[in-house]
Amino acid sequence: MDRHQITYREKLAEHLIKQLTRRRLEASYAPTAAQARDEILAMIPAGATVSRGGSMSVVEMGLWEALAHKPGVEVIDPFLPGLAPEVAQERRRQSLLADFFLTSTNALTLDGKLVNLDGMGNRVAAMCFGPKKVILAVGLNKVAPDLETAMARVKHHAAPINAIRLSRATPCVETGLCSDCKSPERICYMWSIIEGHMLENRIHVKLVGEDLGY
Repeated sequence: MDRHQITYREKLAEHLIKQLTRRRLEASYAPTAAQARDEILAMIPAGATVSRGGSMSVVEMGLWEALAHKPGVEVIDPFLPGLAPEVAQERRRQSLLADFFLTSTNALTLDGKLVNLDGMGNRVAAMCFGPKKVILAVGLNKVAPDLETAMARVKHHAAPINAIRLSRATPCVETGLCSDCKSPERICYMWSIIEGHMLENRIHVKLVGEDLGY
């Protein structure tokens, strides 16, 4: 990334922080995923319980692995390989009472709305209510000009890629295109648009100058 792109992303982040703050959301910027990871880790004290949604951003930045080595932190991981479905589901339920919930957002509008589309609903549920603190790691590749564009980005870009990643038997896995299917393997059922929060600063949006996730 050249210096012009770096400057552009700094200015974009500055604008987004103002928009998020006026919506009673906490926000900050890190130019790299590594810096963002370290700053998020510093927010989580010993003795805290932490869980996560199914976020590739959290995985790509190495945040989850780093958290597992932080002393005194209890990790609730619904995505451990080999978990029985009923155990994974119970951990998702436990996540709603965690001190911290780590995830990303599918899209972020220029005026500060968080736009998400979920399959099971545990991720959007935790973002809205439950955990004491929600931290979103958001690459600036997820910024969209407005709500309509953000929803289109989620439906026609993020959702098909995630369906491919999860090896779902859906039309979009075959074509790469959303057909608004009714397949039982569909992963996109529940929309969430967060325009702000009654609990000021419960949600912290960590903007990242590098691309993260889908």
